[in-house]
Amino acid sequence: MSETNLTGISAYQNISAFPLDSVFQPTHHVKLFHGNSNPELAHAVADYLNIPLGKALVTTFANNEIREKIEENVRGARVFVIQPTCGHVNDTLMELLIMIDALRRASAHQICAVIPYYGYAKQEKKTSGREPITAKLVANLITTAGADRIITCDLHAAAIQGFFDIPVDNLSALPIIAEHYQMKNIPVEDLVVVSPDAGGVARATNLAERLGAKLAIIFKRRPEPDKADVIDIVGDIAGKTCIVVDDMISTGGTLVKGVETLLTHGATKVYAAATHAIFAEDAVEIIENSSIEELIVTDTIPLSEQAKRMSKLKVLSLAPLLGETIRRTHFNLSVSELFV
Repeated sequence: MSETNLTGISAYQNISAFPLDSVFQPTHHVKLFHGNSNPELAHAVADYLNIPLGKALVTTFANNEIREKIEENVRGARVFVIQPTCGHVNDTLMELLIMIDALRRASAHQICAVIPYYGYAKQEKKTSGREPITAKLVANLITTAGADRIITCDLHAAAIQGFFDIPVDNLSALPIIAEHYQMKNIPVEDLVVVSPDAGGVARATNLAERLGAKLAIIFKRRPEPDKADVIDIVGDIAGKTCIVVDDMISTGGTLVKGVETLLTHGATKVYAAATHAIFAEDAVEIIENSSIEELIVTDTIPLSEQAKRMSKLKVLSLAPLLGETIRRTHFNLSVSELFV
């Protein structure tokens, strides 16, 4: 695996309106905290902002209940809690909820939950009777715990923003993904961006426009969760280099099946990119043994040691983007300007 890229923030616009060493002074009273889901990302965000992480105890009692305590004064502070709800999702979600509650009871002025990966996002609507809408339930829990604002990245369904009655910034990793492929100098006439399903067309269109590439769509059906059958491909891919772009990779089976279908239909090379590397079950082995040329992911979810050894994997860091968004949020500056 290649080293994590920390320079991707250059892909975003209007960055660093003033020197970072003067971003936060003690009078600004900003605090950063994190749980146990992705401490490496939290440290990288703190390094970008040049401020220390807050002191907090996040552990468990003997009966495996989560125990937390904020170990410094946060009264009147604007607090950002960095906690993707990944890995053992129930535990990381409870860590987030309990920390928000602790901060609220400690009289923090404002609490922003920074959730780079939003767990339970797959069930964002009812597809048959007697199903829950779990993404809405989680939104209710976070709001009830006391969060005043949400910062997240590439939600599985953009409509999840509407589940909150508080401000939500849904960031995009597409600019740094586009910058990565621009550096490969692939002739645009030979490049096609592929959406793996109808729901991802907007994402693929955005990337295609940034690269000046054409667009193709894989149509598929899902006989059961995490399983997909390719039905057809719309778009000219014969003799082209394809980039399959998605928001997340779970088991990897759907991605690999799509890649093989593209190659069968005449694509010469197939790259893949996704924001969230869930890598459930045998995903690492499946992807490593596939025909994918290279897989791009970000660091919203920490990788296993097995995943870190993947030769086809390259990780781009979203820490500068998250840090810049935190800075702009605190100083009431535009976040959308980053994506112009």
